[in-house]
Amino acid sequence: MKKILIVEDDASLGLGLEGALQDEGFETHLMRTGPDGLQFAREHKPDLLILDLMLPGMSGLEICKRLRDEGFKTPVIMLTSKTEENDKVLGLELGADDYVTKPFSLRELLARVRAHLRREGSPNTGETSNKSEHYTLGSVVVDFKRHEVYKAGQLQDLTNREYRLLEYFVQHPGELLSRERLLQEIWGYEVYFNTRTVDNHILRLRKHIEPDPENPRYIKTVRGAGYLFEKG
Repeated sequence: MKKILIVEDDASLGLGLEGALQDEGFETHLMRTGPDGLQFAREHKPDLLILDLMLPGMSGLEICKRLRDEGFKTPVIMLTSKTEENDKVLGLELGADDYVTKPFSLRELLARVRAHLRREGSPNTGETSNKSEHYTLGSVVVDFKRHEVYKAGQLQDLTNREYRLLEYFVQHPGELLSRERLLQEIWGYEVYFNTRTVDNHILRLRKHIEPDPENPRYIKTVRGAGYLFEKG
């Protein structure tokens, strides 16, 4: 049974989410403050986090940042209000995988939860798994069996979303990939939300694999069209 941590200070919303997720067969845990949520995540390693942006004691952004800094790779869905629009991009930059704006459709949130958990639990089924367990980009080595990336011998701290982006690029060299396609293939949604989600994840991914992230050699931007992966 997949374990989901909800960190939400609104009692009625938190209990409603708990009930809906339990009806879907998930084990849920509800925390009401930022520090309590952070401590639970560290100690119990849930399979997915649902974090409210504004929380007593510590914001959802700070929780996300601390967990990512500690190597926590579990998917994080942020809950935000329309007045917190600018914080969405910041949340994605700090490592959140997704966001849902209040008021939101419970059906949509459940679909996103299932999509994240399905992809987290799926084995590597791309073309690379049928060929070689390793892929080399200059000083970067991708270990597909272990889902690890090394740059100049140093293990890179990629999130699962960043790793899957890299894996997808490797599987589609020389192919122009639109942001919408990447959202569909990597995030798994029928509804295309802000495509800056893709841009922010690729900015972080470049820091892990590019010799000079400001002048990318491998993941190139095609203005107005998307991204192109070239081995260099």
